[in-house]
Amino acid sequence: MPLGSEGYAIIDLPDVAPDILPSYDDCPVDEYMGNGTRFKRFTQYRLRARDDDNWSFERLPHRDYTTYKKFNAVGGGIRRVYEPIQVDFTPLIRAGISGLGLDRSEDWQINVHQNRTRAEDGRPGPLTPEGVHHDGHEFVMIGILNKVNVAGAVTRLWNPGADEPFWSGTLEPGKAVLLDDRALAHDVTDVRSADGGPGHRDIVIIAFSRWAEKWYGDEHDAAALAEQ
Repeated sequence: MPLGSEGYAIIDLPDVAPDILPSYDDCPVDEYMGNGTRFKRFTQYRLRARDDDNWSFERLPHRDYTTYKKFNAVGGGIRRVYEPIQVDFTPLIRAGISGLGLDRSEDWQINVHQNRTRAEDGRPGPLTPEGVHHDGHEFVMIGILNKVNVAGAVTRLWNPGADEPFWSGTLEPGKAVLLDDRALAHDVTDVRSADGGPGHRDIVIIAFSRWAEKWYGDEHDAAALAEQ
């Protein structure tokens, strides 16, 4: 297992391009998650190993996002319509690929979620309204890019069925956690305002699935939407 016996790793992210952080300012509100406190864009790629030990990124035609209700009781089993990401996260994704040591004998499909969560006095921003969960992919990367006037947002990692997390910590900008999503469950406590004024937390989530198990296309959507 690339992530070692505990199934996770904390890595440093490279510096982001100048257009990355401003691109969060106009992310549309997520109509499905966060009760008006989450803002989101979404894009999918196919990854192929190249002869020079790097990876190529094929941006896939934009589709609605579907996930299974067994993984997300709040947002699963429905079509979620998001606008596509407008900036290039691939340098950050490459850092995750390196940390995971992806199997180069297969193509991979990734879902890239650009999320901002806002909070203000008396109105926290829920980060995982679905609770402690698996996302349903092979690996997941959660990268923290910016925090402004934020408290809370504690990442917690759980062994399946455990009563308490075996690891918890507050990830600062420039850090990412890599997860074996099938071995571990995770959640994050709500974003809260640090001083009562507005605050926000900007992240990118990358979910990795082998192409043979891809979360893309009509067949996947039909299976996710049919699940009750």
